[in-house]
Amino acid sequence: MKPESQPTTTTPNVEPSARELLARNLVRLRAERRFSQEELAYEAGLHRTFVAHVERRMRNISLDNIEKLALALDVPIASLLEPS
Repeated sequence: MKPESQPTTTTPNVEPSARELLARNLVRLRAERRFSQEELAYEAGLHRTFVAHVERRMRNISLDNIEKLALALDVPIASLLEPS
């Protein structure tokens, strides 16, 4: 008797969401600059809890606020959404 072949299952290569990319890059860039969430929020003109929520992917952020964070981190806006 020939063994039955098992169907092969492959996990599709799922790209991270824009929210996930933003969170990862924000945490990384903030750490590279040795900013606390409070310091980054101050430099960007935002509230510390807002920055914390963005880093935890709990907030849907506007383009205006992405721009504020990019300016505070001194990086191009696009770098906040680039895969690492």
